[in-house]
Amino acid sequence: MSTTQSALPEPTQVPGDAAGGVSADVVPLTEPADGLPPVVETPAALALVVEAFAAGTGPVAADAERASGYRYGQATYLVQLRRAGAGTALVDPVRVPDLSALGEALGDAELVLHAASQDLPGLAEHGIRPARIFDTELAARLLGMERVGLAAVVADVLGLGLAKEHSAVDWSTRPLPEDWLRYAALDVEVLVELRDRLAERLEVAGKADWAAQEFEAVRLAPPPAPRVDPWRRTSGMHVLREARQMAVVRSLWRARDASARARDVSPGRVLPDRAIVAAARTLPRSVPQLVAIPEFAGKGTRRRAAYWQHAIDEALALPAETLPSVRGPRTDAPPPPRGWADRDPAAARRLTVSRDIVTALSEKLAVPVENLLQPDALRRLCWTPPQPTDTESVAAFLRDRGAREWQVGLLAEPIAEAFGHSG
Repeated sequence: MSTTQSALPEPTQVPGDAAGGVSADVVPLTEPADGLPPVVETPAALALVVEAFAAGTGPVAADAERASGYRYGQATYLVQLRRAGAGTALVDPVRVPDLSALGEALGDAELVLHAASQDLPGLAEHGIRPARIFDTELAARLLGMERVGLAAVVADVLGLGLAKEHSAVDWSTRPLPEDWLRYAALDVEVLVELRDRLAERLEVAGKADWAAQEFEAVRLAPPPAPRVDPWRRTSGMHVLREARQMAVVRSLWRARDASARARDVSPGRVLPDRAIVAAARTLPRSVPQLVAIPEFAGKGTRRRAAYWQHAIDEALALPAETLPSVRGPRTDAPPPPRGWADRDPAAARRLTVSRDIVTALSEKLAVPVENLLQPDALRRLCWTPPQPTDTESVAAFLRDRGAREWQVGLLAEPIAEAFGHSG
């Protein structure tokens, strides 16, 4: 066996992993154990929280609430923290945006989060940058649990019921309703206990080191690069076939984004994607033609019809040579795999055998395929493999694409061997 390949742990049965189901004997959590704390809205109140959490012990449960679907961007509107000896804190980062003193007070304490990649950027914006994290969602994935939402994992592992009816509310609302705050406090109530139980399961399953590598990769992940042509992600535009239609989508998307940013409103609330696509299909030449489109017949949309028509007119007036490509910008990404068999049969064979290897390991180890290796990394490896293609070069390629050492150890050797046999 190559030194780059780690030994495979034998599949281990641990409570609750087999079916990922939730016991019928779930005890609902309805009230925070210490009562509902007041929201921290002043520097003086924050100073008391800093003092309490600095004196607390052990890991710190953390969560953050945004107003996705309501506000522009991903700003954080509530931060929840809980630590042994300090209790629970609900902090309003709009009123007290600088939480760096709290971050310093936590020192090298481990932050326990669920789906950490969603909350860490917002926490960092307010000065909380943990030295270590434990991600309960990632832990659940590595343990092969079928449902990895917080409520499902808490019910499965702890037998406790978390209500989730306020998960998608507008957290920019002020003042925040008491039942929303109660929900927010309960979200961190049992995170540390959940962390401890999941950590035990990871040890039993031989996956503790894998989890540690995954957690560190999430903690250190850089911000995502800006998307090229973000307007191309408009839902439903796959029905459009002409460059002029693409130009209308782009122009409307940009006009919507500018309006949404200025008003601090989610773009989808300013103008739905379906309206953009409908206008691109119809190519209206005047405001009356625009408002005749059903998606533009609403009162709010009609009120701003001239604004939208101006954006459409700009796209209609563009010279043909300046229209956006129907196929999108050139990138270094491989083409869609469905065309590989015709364009590069050898690459198609490499992708087939590699996927078989990853799928077999996924089933053996009870780890989702996407957590064993990012699909994009696998496609790139199969499309343009390193030369010569051996275990070391495949391992280096995977590392360059962000694979962790445990993933490299499991996959580099068998993939390299399969490439050799597949030609």
